[in-house]
Amino acid sequence: MRFDVVTLFPELFEPHLRQGITRRAFQPGGDGGPAPVEVRLWPLRDFADDAYRRVDDRPYGGGPGMVMLAEPLLRALAAITGERGGTPAIVHFTPTGRRIDQSVVEQFAAGPGAVLLCGRYEGIDQRFIDAHVTLELSLGDFVLSGGELPALALLDAVARLQEGVLHAPSHQQDSFSDGLLEGPQYSRPERLTIAGAEQAVPAVLMSGHHGEIARWKRERSLELTARRRPDLIAAARAAGRLSSADEKCLARLGL
Repeated sequence: MRFDVVTLFPELFEPHLRQGITRRAFQPGGDGGPAPVEVRLWPLRDFADDAYRRVDDRPYGGGPGMVMLAEPLLRALAAITGERGGTPAIVHFTPTGRRIDQSVVEQFAAGPGAVLLCGRYEGIDQRFIDAHVTLELSLGDFVLSGGELPALALLDAVARLQEGVLHAPSHQQDSFSDGLLEGPQYSRPERLTIAGAEQAVPAVLMSGHHGEIARWKRERSLELTARRRPDLIAAARAAGRLSSADEKCLARLGL
């Protein structure tokens, strides 16, 4: 898959593509083959047509801030489609977009990629959005300085689902992979003194009894989800993803 990122700040992306375990997704294969996730950065100022490399101007109708001009974006899109040989999906990151969730990530992870449009200032000329944007996405109900952070978040989430990036079962146990939140995790040492009190790893995790461990983890996942995200429990119930054992656990917990 290929993602073409149109941004005023390409330097924000370079470190992320080279760091951490997800870098495996952005690097060519050991056999010299292409990277599982190809990322091409397109600095928007390269497509300005004046000496000042201007890509924004004052909004019609007045108001604070500046608006990103359509014409540099049109030139950038023409260059991208010419290189790709077709018209890909164009994603615009904006607070008014659909909130990114795991189902959105999984769709991108199984697809051919897209153009990621990182807006800045007060936004993008609506005429470009109306004519070319396929999907608008948001990280949540808050406002960021630009679309670079949401684009990085999407790339990271897509990268970790690629084969060979994580150990095989890791992402299958993540929060939201089955519609619930992942429960607590513990590691060595078995006993740890924190804030003057000794804390031990739950005994069931030390038992070696795989069935009991799986049941404990499921119950902790259900409990955490019910307390923090009851909407996810309701959705799982409506979709028929909760077993009778799950319902008994929630009833026992008073949730």
